[in-house]
Amino acid sequence: MVEQELEFERAYNFRINICCSSSCASLNAPKLLKAFQDAVKELGVEKQCKVARTGCIGACSAGPTVLIEPGAYLYQNITPDKVHNIVRDHIVMGSPVKEMLYESGGFFKKQHRIVLRNAGKIDPNRIQDYIAMGGYTALVKCLSSMTPPGIITEILSSGLRGRGGAGFPTGQKWRLVAQANNSPKYIVANLDEGDPGVYANRSIAEADPHAIIEGMLIAAYATGAEKGYIYIRKEYPLAIQTLQKAIDQAKAMSLLGDNILETPLKFDLTLRFGAGAFVAGEETAILASVEGRRAMPRPRPPYPANSGLWQKPTLIQNIETLTNIPLIIQNSAAWFSKTGTPKCTGTKCFSLTGKVKNPGLIEVPMGITLREVVFDIGGGIPDGKKFKAALIGGPSGGCLPEHLLEVPIDYDSLTKVGAIMGSGGIVVLDQDSCMVDTARYFTEFCVDESCGRCTPCRAGLPRMLEIFQKITHGQGEFSDLAVLEKSCHFIREASLCGLGQTAPNPVLTTLRYFKSEYLHHIENKECEAGVCFKTRDEDEPK
Repeated sequence: MVEQELEFERAYNFRINICCSSSCASLNAPKLLKAFQDAVKELGVEKQCKVARTGCIGACSAGPTVLIEPGAYLYQNITPDKVHNIVRDHIVMGSPVKEMLYESGGFFKKQHRIVLRNAGKIDPNRIQDYIAMGGYTALVKCLSSMTPPGIITEILSSGLRGRGGAGFPTGQKWRLVAQANNSPKYIVANLDEGDPGVYANRSIAEADPHAIIEGMLIAAYATGAEKGYIYIRKEYPLAIQTLQKAIDQAKAMSLLGDNILETPLKFDLTLRFGAGAFVAGEETAILASVEGRRAMPRPRPPYPANSGLWQKPTLIQNIETLTNIPLIIQNSAAWFSKTGTPKCTGTKCFSLTGKVKNPGLIEVPMGITLREVVFDIGGGIPDGKKFKAALIGGPSGGCLPEHLLEVPIDYDSLTKVGAIMGSGGIVVLDQDSCMVDTARYFTEFCVDESCGRCTPCRAGLPRMLEIFQKITHGQGEFSDLAVLEKSCHFIREASLCGLGQTAPNPVLTTLRYFKSEYLHHIENKECEAGVCFKTRDEDEPK
């Protein structure tokens, strides 16, 4: 049945892909899809064209986007009234409409799309599309010609590190779970991204859900797990709908359940919903939430690899990590490790937001410089304004100034300058941004998101926020800076989980690289950017 459908689709001369991701859906993408379906019928070319919904291709500033293949012609900001002309000129007359094409300014040039290989090119609601792109062949290879230890060795050799932020070697984590004697074993795919402005995981789930499922199946075979959960925040309705449909399709084709592909492999998969807590990104907090309890971290050890869900061995992986797995198996560890750096192989997906001309979802090789991301891919700062800083790693990240634009984006290099990879957020700030207020904002965010379990985080972060309120309201003293820095070091060293341990990063980096702004606030009772010295009532929208 699948082979017949694939053969039928090969008969099409053109494929018209309409982005129907969450971002484009808010711009009437469903109406655009219907308009293309109507136009190909009206112009009599419906037998030549496959009109399909797809996920996000990444060029968010150009949405809604339409990708026409062959030739990879990307149309930008398309509305239903433009559809007839595109089909008439491009499909019927063979002349692409140049004035509607996306002028990226290099947006895609320095990207290297591995995780996002199918984004914007396949219909995420059709397993046939994924199979047509080589999907599930890596699983077949594992089941037919590889042993579980052999798979783990291949993942270790690839150098793949966890993409959830910590960068722990993936193969090493798999080996620990595989060697655990207790059973049953579980796999939890982490799709809870709570960083402001970060949407890479959501976009992957909306664009290529079967890549996540295939990665989990390979991990299950390698570690001996029989049950898996995809942990996703309830605020992602389209991603939830897409994943559930993919799970149902996989079950219908014997890719989930008992005797998968007529082998002894047994693996079942279920969605678990989170309430949108930032702290749920911490692995032990995820476990608590999956078990039906409040998402609160616990001390480690024991580690989840030995005692995770219901005290059983559990593999927890970010979904971006899992999406890399099929291609590593299919193409080899040596192929994968050619991209990136020797210590940080492969690519990383980032949500590039803030004051850049080309915001969007990008995938870049590890080791690319911050300058290349901001100016070559992002197109630089709009309106002729100057770059001031880039926040890398979200509320737990660091604010890096202009003189660090040459820093390579990899785990070790970012750590040295006070930032972290995090879940993949880069927020660009221009000359109009106040770095004191930026640090205050993220401190306030972490205060709100703290679970309150440990004293350093529960009491220390509000104390830091009080100091920021003094400084940004013209009441700051020079002694406050010493207290602020001392508090940061104490909270980082004494907090129970990653939220408290990394929450001081924006504060420490702004104190390190932008201390003059703090001093100006205190000495002159003035904010050069004109952001501070307002009452909170004035800050809030009416």
